[in-house]
Amino acid sequence: MHFPTYRSRRIRGKEVFRRMVRETALSADDLIYPMFATFGRSVRKEVSSMPGIYQQSVENIVAEAQEAHETGVPAVILFGIPASKDATGSQAFREDGVVQEAVRELKKHVPGLAVITDVCMCEYTDHGHCGAIRDGEVDNDATLELLCREALSHAQAGADMVAPSDMMDGRVGAIRQALDAEGFSHVPIMSYAVKYASGYYGPFREAAESAPQFGDRRSYQMDPANRLEALREAAMDVEEGADIIMVKPGLPYLDIVREVRNEFNLPVAVYNVSGEYSMVKAAARNGWIDEERVVMETMIAFKRAGADLILTYHAKDVARIVKAG
Repeated sequence: MHFPTYRSRRIRGKEVFRRMVRETALSADDLIYPMFATFGRSVRKEVSSMPGIYQQSVENIVAEAQEAHETGVPAVILFGIPASKDATGSQAFREDGVVQEAVRELKKHVPGLAVITDVCMCEYTDHGHCGAIRDGEVDNDATLELLCREALSHAQAGADMVAPSDMMDGRVGAIRQALDAEGFSHVPIMSYAVKYASGYYGPFREAAESAPQFGDRRSYQMDPANRLEALREAAMDVEEGADIIMVKPGLPYLDIVREVRNEFNLPVAVYNVSGEYSMVKAAARNGWIDEERVVMETMIAFKRAGADLILTYHAKDVARIVKAG
């Protein structure tokens, strides 16, 4: 097709035509809103590096989740900040743990909302790593038992879905087996299948109080330079029983989202992580960008790359914008 026979601007010239031929669509149903539950009452502490995001006690989690649900957000994912921490993260699988309490209250007061729980140990361990430590390293197989106990406790509390984010080898299969053995074969697993060792996680570590106290997480999170490894990791989780596979972070890894979408026929999620959120907020507060426009462009980028679901701290704003048309 060549000019002047073909003129692209004929279609671009009217908003109605642009809407009619738009190739990628975004819906509020695509969104999952991350929330940080902490112990206590009347707690609503803003995360300094994440404007508009809070550590909240359970009653405030319920209130904001209700607000999010009313805007059209169908699901939240919960992260927990325990009252105390120890070497094995034992607060992660207590019946009266903060996430377990939040799940029960959310299912009671916002029954139409899907409640997903992050399954990892980093928020609960005093060393900040994602599993049990042996000889200065995370012990993969010992950690699997802890993750199974945590996932099972979430399911028992009423979680609609569990989402292991630890990047231990074999954890999807172990959790699937543990859930099935206790009568929770109906609870799906959204696996953080492709999770890179990223500099974009900094603000989250403030929000979840989960920074490692020594070393880093490169021995279990992926090398940002690796593409084929991402497909191997996703394939392992699919074979072990994952129902949804996730790529994290989002924007720096859109190529990986597309690779995973092309390779697998399961739903694909992408995590628009804390650093991505905070950069947009900082630039907007300085008047350097149009926040709404950049946020929506980012969401469309995720969808265009092939994501079915988007975990994003912008979820409430995006749902309002989509609802307003």
